[in-house]
Amino acid sequence: MDAKVSDPFSSEAEQLPGAGIVGRLWLPKGLSGNVIKDWVDRRRKSIRPWAGFVDQRKFSKPRNFGELCQRVVRNLDTYHSNYTFIFMALILYCIISSPMLLIALGVFAGAFYIIHLKTLEKKLVVFGRELTQGHQLGLAGGVSFPVFWLAGAGSAVFWVLGATLAVIGSHAAFHELESPDVDELLMEPV
Repeated sequence: MDAKVSDPFSSEAEQLPGAGIVGRLWLPKGLSGNVIKDWVDRRRKSIRPWAGFVDQRKFSKPRNFGELCQRVVRNLDTYHSNYTFIFMALILYCIISSPMLLIALGVFAGAFYIIHLKTLEKKLVVFGRELTQGHQLGLAGGVSFPVFWLAGAGSAVFWVLGATLAVIGSHAAFHELESPDVDELLMEPV
C-alpha cells in the first residue's frame, strides 16, 4: 500500500475539484471534502427563510396536546436544516466562548498529528498489534482526555444539548404550521 495514497495530510486534498478550506483539512477515510461540501450545500438549499422562521406573529400556544405533537413533528420536518444550523452555531459558540476548550481541541489535534507522523516513519505497534487509524484517534483522545476534563468539555456537551433542545423544542412546539392542509397528521386530543 502506497504511503502517499493513504496519507491524509498530503497535499492531494488541494487537487480536489472545488476544494476550499474544508478540502484541505484532514478528514477520515471515506469522508472527502466533497461529501461535506455536498451535505452543507443540501442543507443550505433546503433551509427555510430566516424571516419566516423567527416571525413572532407565527407563534402561538397550541390548543391541546395533539396539536402540540402535530406541530413538533411537522416543524421538525419543515425546518430541519434551520435546526441543524442552530445546533452548529451553538457548538461554535460554546467552543469559542471557552478558551480552555479551544486549548483542549488543539491538544487533541496536535496529539493526533504527532501520532500520525510517527506512523508515517514506521508502523506503531502496541502489544504486538499495529494501530489502525481508529486506534490512533483513541490514543490521541486518551492523551488529551485530562485537558478536556479540565476544560469542562462534559458540561459543554450537556450545555449544547440542553440549549439545542430548549431552542429547537420551543420553536417546534409554538411555531404555527405553515400550510393549511393540517389534516395529514390527525391526532385526537387527549
